[in-house]
Amino acid sequence: MFHFFAFIDRMRFIRRWGLMRSTIPENLTEHAHQTAMIAHALVLIENRRFGGDLNPDRAAVLALYHDASETITGDLPTPIKYYNREILGSYRAVEDYARDTLLDKLPQYLQEDYSEILNGELEPEWAYVKAADTLSAYIKCITERQAGNREFISAEQSLREKIASIDLQSLRVFEEEFLGSFGKTLDEMTEENL
Repeated sequence: MFHFFAFIDRMRFIRRWGLMRSTIPENLTEHAHQTAMIAHALVLIENRRFGGDLNPDRAAVLALYHDASETITGDLPTPIKYYNREILGSYRAVEDYARDTLLDKLPQYLQEDYSEILNGELEPEWAYVKAADTLSAYIKCITERQAGNREFISAEQSLREKIASIDLQSLRVFEEEFLGSFGKTLDEMTEENL
């Protein structure tokens, strides 16, 4: 009996934004899904608009599993994770251990394939996954602000600055063509198409 997928299924129990009061709870499965959609779109934009030759499906798969180690570690809040280099280095070692533990929960014939996914930081699509990860967090902040929750204002500003520092043409296009919709109501989005 191999437990890998049962562990991955537990992503839905990992609550994000643990130190923040959220009006809309978010779990790791929801975040991974949104990150995968955005990473897929960023790579498609890169390929179609800027002549890229990347694999959008690969970006989506990498994004689906980008936080899988948190089924073992939990979600360490950003202010703690990045408090200093020593904590960050130690946490990265714990993440490595968690990924290895997950891989051990697969049959041998699948371990190499999933190792490439869980350790995808060297793949060319990884930059798009990280950009999508940041965009997903930023969208969460927009959603919370729209719901009247001021708790996320500082995080929103910090993430806005981080997004501005990411050097990806496709990210600029996504911002220009899609990001503004996340601040609109359903009625506003529907009325624009009538």
